Amino acid sequence: MALVRKGSRRIVVDGTVYRWRLRGRPTYDQGLARSPCTFAVEQAGTPGATLVVTTDQPHPSNWFGREAEPVLPSDVAAVVRLALSEGWIPTAPGSAFHLDRSAGFTPSP
Repeated sequence: MALVRKGSRRIVVDGTVYRWRLRGRPTYDQGLARSPCTFAVEQAGTPGATLVVTTDQPHPSNWFGREAEPVLPSDVAAVVRLALSEGWIPTAPGSAFHLDRSAGFTPSP
């Protein structure tokens, strides 16, 4: 599954170009701060497996104003390196590679 180019951002990690995207509007559960924020990463220009990262933060646009740290390019670069070390092969076709970093997330009541 390829990322939508519109709204995605370019990042270079260790000489390789990737595109990443954070959903602009939260899903219903993310809006209620019941589920954590997620973002997707793929290698630019090469079809392959998408990396889907679940963070330990609520979505920045949650409806309750619950504080959330923004997803920074440095965070994305660190997660890409971690996923590569855990076996993500961005050029290999197949289903998405999920990286769950949600330990410590506390949903709103």
